Amino acid sequence: MRIPPENALTLAAVVDEGTMEGAAAVLGITQPAVSQRVRALEALTGQVMLVRSRPVRPTEAGESVIRFARQLAHLERDAIAALGMGNTATRTSLPIAVNSDSLSTWMLPPLVELAERLPVTFDLHRDDQDFTERLLEQGVVVAAVTSRAEPLAGCRVVPLGSMRYTPVATTAFHARWFADGVTRVALERAPLVDFDRRDDLQTRWLIERGVDPAMPPRHRVPASSDFADAIRMGLGWGQLLPFQMDEAIAAGRLHALDDSHVEVPLYWQQWNMRSELLDAVADAVLRHARAVLE
Repeated sequence: MRIPPENALTLAAVVDEGTMEGAAAVLGITQPAVSQRVRALEALTGQVMLVRSRPVRPTEAGESVIRFARQLAHLERDAIAALGMGNTATRTSLPIAVNSDSLSTWMLPPLVELAERLPVTFDLHRDDQDFTERLLEQGVVVAAVTSRAEPLAGCRVVPLGSMRYTPVATTAFHARWFADGVTRVALERAPLVDFDRRDDLQTRWLIERGVDPAMPPRHRVPASSDFADAIRMGLGWGQLLPFQMDEAIAAGRLHALDDSHVEVPLYWQQWNMRSELLDAVADAVLRHARAVLE
């Protein structure tokens, strides 16, 4: 069995646009033709490709076909560029998934360097490092910064280094809430700051110290720079990276709760396919990550 490339690309367009009508407009064909191509795929594979909601959603089988379609499109762009047949002014767009802390601290410099010397634009998808792999599985992105060490199907993985988090609070916050030490009772009462509901760094740290994580009041600040600002301004205690706290600690504005750290290893996962552009991006990201991460 062979998957017709035209039908696979049509399925990807339907998911990208959210509707059959939107895909038809982008592809320059009729809506019935789009529907026919999707139905042909389903008949060929014997599996449903789409959940017919608004917007439509791919099934697990549909995700596999979409991943194939995106890889095919990427290889076609590489081949056209190698043959010198494309418009030299045309830039390739690379969708990449990255976690918020990497995006706000170390990820942008290598991308800026690449954009200055290569015909590429970046479509960045932000999510927690424990969830970026899902975007890679779905075929939404070609590469991801993730906490998963095992390669996904059809991908290869390279370690980037570790983000090292330290629990800190302002000196004034520390004096108010931890005057008698960073005890279990004090930790159950002191407000903390989470990034969002999926942020478990503070929870993990509390559990290791025998503290019920349901006890402390929790603020949620779902933007990396604002999250760090909230801690530096005294909204609560939380875990910060060296980039976010070293200067304030040296100036005496921040105080570490103890000498512990939470290490979060990061990995670069990308499609396991030959692509000079994608390999160049991987090399630049890896080089920069290993220069700044633990």
